Amino acid sequence: MQKPARGRLIGSLVAAGFGLIYVLVNSWPLPSAAAWAVRITAIALATVTAGSVAVGALRAPDGPGDADAPPPRLARGYWLIVTGEAAALFGGLAVINGLLDAPHAGVAWVSLVVGAHFVPMARLFRLAFFHLIGAVIGACGIAGLVFAALQSSGEVTAVVAGVLPGLVLLGFAVWGSTRWWVTPQIAEPFP
Repeated sequence: MQKPARGRLIGSLVAAGFGLIYVLVNSWPLPSAAAWAVRITAIALATVTAGSVAVGALRAPDGPGDADAPPPRLARGYWLIVTGEAAALFGGLAVINGLLDAPHAGVAWVSLVVGAHFVPMARLFRLAFFHLIGAVIGACGIAGLVFAALQSSGEVTAVVAGVLPGLVLLGFAVWGSTRWWVTPQIAEPFP
């Protein structure tokens, strides 16, 4: 077994946390049995991720010479992207909830912004699969905005723009946190 990269473990844990929140908060319109099945699946995926991260953390390299530590310019780029994401999220939600009075569209806006933030993250971290995550979550956000414009209750929007992106995040979290179990660790260069 290879030692996992600490950044991948942390990223997987973040994805699992947000994916779990997406599913738990937005599964309300599903029929009871389906809602519980989706919630239990989400909890199981988050648990697998957390367990894999815990085991991986014990195997991850540590100390000041950690090859997984990002250079300062990478950290700065990350925080610029997160700051832009936060501004877009809160600014857009203020317009959606206030000016447009369409709170059911909020989850779709969040998914669109979260999906879009993966594009610069893919370039920054040189991880092509971030484009796939971003495209899928962004597409769910766009579809959710269309459904929000067409219906007033927000039920379809919650499932399309909330549950589906949550499951996507959880799937990638499990993949990222368990990948080191079965594949050799290849160092991904920083820009």
